[in-house]
Amino acid sequence: MIVDKAIYCRGRRHDIEGDISDAFDAARADGSDCWVWIGLHEPTAEELKLVSRELNLHPLAVEDAVNAHQRPKLEHYGDTLFLVLKTLDYREATSGIEVGEIMLFVGADFVVTVRHGTANPLAPVRRRLESDPELLETGAVAVPYAVLDEVVDRYQTVAGEVEVDIIELERAVFSSDGRDVTERIYSLKREVLKFRSAEDPLVPVLQEIVGGRVRELRGPLEYFRDVLDHLLRVDGRVDAHDELLTSVLNAHLALLGKRQNEDMRKISAWAAIIAVPTAIAGIYGMNFKDMPELQSPYGYPLVLMAMAAACLLVYWRLRKSGWL
Repeated sequence: MIVDKAIYCRGRRHDIEGDISDAFDAARADGSDCWVWIGLHEPTAEELKLVSRELNLHPLAVEDAVNAHQRPKLEHYGDTLFLVLKTLDYREATSGIEVGEIMLFVGADFVVTVRHGTANPLAPVRRRLESDPELLETGAVAVPYAVLDEVVDRYQTVAGEVEVDIIELERAVFSSDGRDVTERIYSLKREVLKFRSAEDPLVPVLQEIVGGRVRELRGPLEYFRDVLDHLLRVDGRVDAHDELLTSVLNAHLALLGKRQNEDMRKISAWAAIIAVPTAIAGIYGMNFKDMPELQSPYGYPLVLMAMAAACLLVYWRLRKSGWL
């Protein structure tokens, strides 16, 4: 559906009344300083049809905008730029990352934003731009910058939330209760991989823009350089998170192996203690006729005392060596 639509002339907003076609005609008739921004959220093919026909958008780009599930990319279709971004939102209840998408069609006098998912609503971006007439006066190029800046800032927030989860996992791994958190580690690694698939392909896109190779966005390159700097920092943090999770997993598996070895050592130690009375009982259980201790009235208590003394001796030695 259409969330918002407006004409921007010389840094000021003018609401669109009536049909979108009339709005485009009015913007073009008013001069080169005017441009239109139409925002849509999860539109149907029919809802994009009017906009596509009015702006002569390429059908392949329109199909991508309707169906979503695209990788971050930048493509040219004639005089129109098609930009795809992945949006991220952190879900604290599940420690998961929700991925959405924003597609931008950018022309000389128009911008169409198509958003999928709940992450990064663009109303705050629009309000921010409308409060900065100087930036709006740069033209339609201001919208891609503002959207990119908002998306990358959200990446930084999500990276901080992931870092908190990793710290909690580290504490759980080295805690004394010995819980098995292998599944949690793998789950968080999947979320980091999801994060990387959203931000990593955006790096060459911004590098191409900052390098001045995108003619539609050659205006305020210093703004895009700032966004690229933030994105590279996020990219480095995501790499560090992935490596740290691998280290946490290796440490956890090593500690699990150590605890299992300790358990096996304790079991072996108790088996050695039990083997002493078992061996003595086995000897006297043979019932040979000529066993002098069998005829002695003190034989039974002496054997029991010998068993107890032998067990205590073995226990003391094992305890001293750290096996118990």
